[in-house]
Amino acid sequence: MAGPSPFVTPVVVHGGVAYLSGQLPRRDGTLASPGKVGAEVDLPTAREAAGLCAKALLRALEDTPGLRVERILKITGFVASAPDFTAQGAVLDGASEVLLQALGDNGRPARSAVGVAQLPHGACVEVELVAAVTAAESPGS
Repeated sequence: MAGPSPFVTPVVVHGGVAYLSGQLPRRDGTLASPGKVGAEVDLPTAREAAGLCAKALLRALEDTPGLRVERILKITGFVASAPDFTAQGAVLDGASEVLLQALGDNGRPARSAVGVAQLPHGACVEVELVAAVTAAESPGS
């Protein structure tokens, strides 16, 4: 598997908004649940994979120095789908659950779920995120 692209950054912040690059479902650095949803991957497994994507997105926000997340504004999920699979929104519920658990109502974003023919490295799902952020207060402020 190729490493990160030198042309992409995980988080771009501009005007109080953080735009996060799409994350694939990884467990201990290994792609989890490759394949198409509705064929090789069942719905519960795909939902879990979407949750792994959301956890990676939250980690990317936490790893960005000086940011405090105010609210998740939007998530977009891409689901590698078998031709007759139409429950992409149900797959994204896994990501939504993680965000709600982590941030309460501030983790309830607008959302799009899109079925696609193929994703990088054969992943079953990829999730990207947009968040409202402010500068974090330094300790002792």
